[in-house]
Amino acid sequence: MSDEQQIRGLIEAWAVAAHEGDLDAVLADHAPDIVMFDVPPPNRGVRGIEAYRDSWPPFFGWQASGAVFEIESLDVTAGAEVAFAYALLRCGTPADFARDPEQRLRLTIGLRKTGGRWIVAHEHHSFPDATPAADPASPS
Repeated sequence: MSDEQQIRGLIEAWAVAAHEGDLDAVLADHAPDIVMFDVPPPNRGVRGIEAYRDSWPPFFGWQASGAVFEIESLDVTAGAEVAFAYALLRCGTPADFARDPEQRLRLTIGLRKTGGRWIVAHEHHSFPDATPAADPASPS
């Protein structure tokens, strides 16, 4: 199995675990010193596996209310010792998708190979800003 296939499998298993509320499986392939920038606060990010672990129960509660969390697209680039992946996920409740059918969570993951095994060292989750951008051609 190629590095890209291994990473793809790791991320797909993580997404299933997040949807199912399986905390042990969510944590499984993450570095002890992980850094995560997430949608909810803290704005300076979550640092370390303990803080990462503590960030998941509120999401699991929300997920249990009927929300969707599924990978729509996933791209992986792997080097010998580091890799990154980016994805779009359908992440929301039926009401969220009724308001905005195109809503997607953006995910970027940084990985490193340690002891012959890929682990997640960085995660970044975000939604596009829904605030309309100012028209740069209009006078202020």
